[in-house]
Amino acid sequence: MKKYLLLFFLFSCSSFNSKVLKFNKELDGFQYPFPVKTYELNSQNQELKFRYMDVGNKKSSKVIVLLHGKNFSGYYWERIAKELLKNKYRVIIPDQIGFGKSSKPRAYQYSFSGLALNTKKLLDHLEIIKADIVGHSMGGMLATTFTAEYPNLANKLVLINSIGLEAYGKYAKFKDVNFFYKREQAKTLIKVRNYQKKNYYDGSWSEEYEKLLIPLKGMLAGNDWDDVAWSNALTYGPIFSEDIVSKFSMIKNKTYLIIGTRDKTGPGRGWLKNGVTRKLGEYEILGKNTQRLIKGSKLYELKGLGHMPQYENYVMFNEVFKKIMQ
Repeated sequence: MKKYLLLFFLFSCSSFNSKVLKFNKELDGFQYPFPVKTYELNSQNQELKFRYMDVGNKKSSKVIVLLHGKNFSGYYWERIAKELLKNKYRVIIPDQIGFGKSSKPRAYQYSFSGLALNTKKLLDHLEIIKADIVGHSMGGMLATTFTAEYPNLANKLVLINSIGLEAYGKYAKFKDVNFFYKREQAKTLIKVRNYQKKNYYDGSWSEEYEKLLIPLKGMLAGNDWDDVAWSNALTYGPIFSEDIVSKFSMIKNKTYLIIGTRDKTGPGRGWLKNGVTRKLGEYEILGKNTQRLIKGSKLYELKGLGHMPQYENYVMFNEVFKKIMQ
């Protein structure tokens, strides 16, 4: 029976993958789980489209901002957002400039302070004066920066397998943006699937994981991939140039760390500086170190889970997340 189920799943994935999907650089035609709105943002002397979802009761006293990671955009918060809506939250889900449905300028100086300022401008536009700030992966670097720079706006900070729990630029060799651009140009759906399967899901794969790749698949097949690849390359800059660890001591807000301890995500691992012996991405250690650096923070370790605990085992993840959000 198991054999037939596996064959059916593989056939389904094959049929699913055979569909020709083509998206432009702003993912026109790819439907997000909630209506997408546009904030016309002037940044770095450019008129940009800052796309976001804003769902729930606009008068709710409970507001939450969900900040996406580098390899995704706002759409992957769907299940968490729906759970929050049941608990009477107003949920704000931005696609940062350079990601998802937002503008991807060819010339833009990316920094987490800049992205935090953009996010603050969006919240000011929405007349939001206080919100819980949640960040996953690279979104954790942004969430930390936002909370450090605008502490009065952040009710609480929640980091879900955030990267930036160690200063990558301290250990990895500097790489020009051309290095990342070439890597992005060589990207294929198979390479990304294999990377995520190995590094996110401990060698397993499912239709749910496959669905997360639909935007990438469509953009790879579309006519704007060069613009997307360049944007993806530019956004590596702050990951390596900014030391988020130095901001941890600035955080006085209530902070919660959700860490899948199997995670080994370590940007720059493949090009360490000469003589560096440090193993990047040891989250079982990094979570505890970060808890010590952010005074009063609380650490929740999810044993056996990796970089995407909210997808790998939603029940285990949500048990902790609901407790934090009470």
